[in-house]
Amino acid sequence: MARSLAPLFSLLLATSILLIGNGLQGTLIPVRGDIDQFSEMSLGLIGAAYFAGFVFGCWHCPRVVQSVGHIRSFAVFASLASATPLVHPIVPDETVWFILRALSGYCFAGLYMVIESWINETSTNETRGRLLGVYLVVNLLSVTAGQLLLNLSPPEGFVLFAVAAILTSVALVPVSLTSSVQPAPIESTKIDFKGLWAVTPVSTLGCFIVGMTSGPFWTLAPVYARQAGLDIAGISYFMTAAIIGGAAAQLPLGRLSDRMDRRLVIAGIAVGGAVGAVLLAVFQMASNLIALLGLSTFFGFFALTLYSICMAHANDHAKPSQFVTVSSGLLLLYALGAVVGPLIISFVLPYTGTWFVFGFAAIFYVLFTVFVVLRIMVKAPVPEEQREDFVAVPISRTGPTPYELDPRGEEGEEREGELGQGDLDEAAELGGRA
Repeated sequence: MARSLAPLFSLLLATSILLIGNGLQGTLIPVRGDIDQFSEMSLGLIGAAYFAGFVFGCWHCPRVVQSVGHIRSFAVFASLASATPLVHPIVPDETVWFILRALSGYCFAGLYMVIESWINETSTNETRGRLLGVYLVVNLLSVTAGQLLLNLSPPEGFVLFAVAAILTSVALVPVSLTSSVQPAPIESTKIDFKGLWAVTPVSTLGCFIVGMTSGPFWTLAPVYARQAGLDIAGISYFMTAAIIGGAAAQLPLGRLSDRMDRRLVIAGIAVGGAVGAVLLAVFQMASNLIALLGLSTFFGFFALTLYSICMAHANDHAKPSQFVTVSSGLLLLYALGAVVGPLIISFVLPYTGTWFVFGFAAIFYVLFTVFVVLRIMVKAPVPEEQREDFVAVPISRTGPTPYELDPRGEEGEEREGELGQGDLDEAAELGGRA
């Protein structure tokens, strides 16, 4: 295995460095904004800006790569992404931060896109499955490390922003020095959201709601923790606990969903997420680190797993040649939800308080549970022999989404990465059971 991974070491290293730096930024910015007395509405809008930039990047970045190639594109994206954190402490203005976060989201969409296409081109049919497992481990460890770096220096200063900038810049080194052959140009994938709904309504709505509830969590949970009385170390542990909870749940809940109607597992996860969200909303003023860490872990166990199970349910209804396109469409729905959620929250928080970050999540988890139960009542489940095996999906708000690395899609390589109408009609016939 070590031999098969050796050519990809530099690319995995670059991914890890980027995730550490971006994970640090994601938590640092709302904490620093709260210290600088930005309004909760502004913090919500700033959080939504990152995901808006990410959505735009998913559409536009392939054109940049096609024009100038992978290495030059990576250099441009990395240079811009490393400059943005340095501007935050220099210009503590809400409008400027909004623009900077949108630019950062755009750049990181391009950075991950370049690395993922490169890794996919370098890997083989035999190594792809193992590589996906390594990729997930790298994702988890890196995002966790990014949260813990918050303890390096007081967020009121310049140091943590400089660290985030340095990490993003350093990620350029392993990519520039890699001996891997530069892959073919990235092609934009056309997404048909109406077609996705026809294939799998549960997964389509589910991924959007996961985005709506996760976006406010990543954007404002650090502020929630600070207002709950936690210090900087406590905030980093609070965020890390949720990530660890989500990581611990991926495989057991995924394997459980392989053995039964996945929609039952999805409904159960949504109920668990709603319970965790209600408890966090109620106990914000407890100011008890151990209790809040336990509740954060419980919430993450469900909330950060729902996306993966929804993805597996969607693949039950898609042909192998459609895996990449379906997954890309659901990723965009997640990102769009992550734009909409913080936008809604930002207008409500001035009248409620940051506890409503979790109250908002609870409301939509309950509504989604009702929808899933109704689908279970009117449509039969997918036969067991037609279900795809569960594949864990990275759980971070910023992490790579290596769907092209999924070895199950190999038999469809000869087909275009577009969900054609004929395919949709055929898949929708099966998707009627969803």
